[in-house]
Order: sequence, then C-alpha cells, then structure tokens
Amino acid sequence: MSGPPKLQEPHFSALTPRERDVMQYVAIGKPNKIIAAELGVSQRTVEAHRARIFQKMQVRNAVELARCLLQPSSADDHRDNPPAPQ
Repeated sequence: MSGPPKLQEPHFSALTPRERDVMQYVAIGKPNKIIAAELGVSQRTVEAHRARIFQKMQVRNAVELARCLLQPSSADDHRDNPPAPQ
C-alpha cells in the first residue's frame, strides 16, 4: 500500500483544520447528525462546513469528494506508470 491518499493541494490547503476534520467524516459517509455529535457542534454547523468543503474542493457531493481524495496525484501517476518507450 502507498499510505494516505494524495490530496489536490490547492484545494486541500484552503481548508481550515475544522473543515478537514469534517471532511474526514463526510468522506467515509457519516451523516451530519453523527458528525455533529462526535465533534460537539450543532448539525447546522456541520452543514455549513460541508458546504464550504464542497465549494473549496470543487465537488458537488460526498461521492465526488471521496473520489477526489482517493485519486492519485499526477506526480504519482508518472512515477508508477512511466511512459512507454517509443
């Protein structure tokens, strides 16, 4: 295994630490109510964080977010799949 997923740096770096916390829960499919209870905040606060995460990461839903987080970076693609000889 290659360790944690590579994140799209320009988008990920724009997230606050709390948004990163919420993003981890959203990416594994936790409902807002559970995220709120585990983080000790209101459900509305989680909804606001979630909306900002989607906006900053340029995704429309949790499935796209998870796909984005699991997608290898282009640098990894080149290292793992060198160009074919010509």
